[in-house]
Amino acid sequence: MAMPADTNAAGDIFGGWVLSQMDLAGGIAAGQRARLRVVTISVDRMTFIRPVHVGDVLCVYCRVIGVGRTSMKIGIEAWALRHRHGEREKVTDATFTFVSVDDQGRPIPVPPDE
Repeated sequence: MAMPADTNAAGDIFGGWVLSQMDLAGGIAAGQRARLRVVTISVDRMTFIRPVHVGDVLCVYCRVIGVGRTSMKIGIEAWALRHRHGEREKVTDATFTFVSVDDQGRPIPVPPDE
C-alpha cells in the first residue's frame, strides 16, 4: 500500500518507490524460474501511465518473456487498486532483465524449464 512517506512534493507516490516494488516482484518471478539467485541488470521501456496515490494498493504482475543462457527478461505491469478497494487502473509497465548468479555474483546458466 502506498503511504504518505512515499510521496513527492506534488503528493503523488515517487516513481522510484513503484520501480522498487516492481523490481522486488520481478526478482521473485525470475528467481522462481531460475531456481537460483538472480540480480537485476537492466530496466527497459519504463512507462508511467498514471500516478499512484496515497492509499492505493499496488498490484504487480510478472511474466517471463524470454530466457537466454544466463539471463531472463521479465515483463512487469503495475496496477493501482484505488483507495484499497476501488477501481483498478494500470499505472506503469516495463521489461526487466535479471541474470542468474552464483554465490560470488558471477553469471551462471539458467537451468532448462521443467
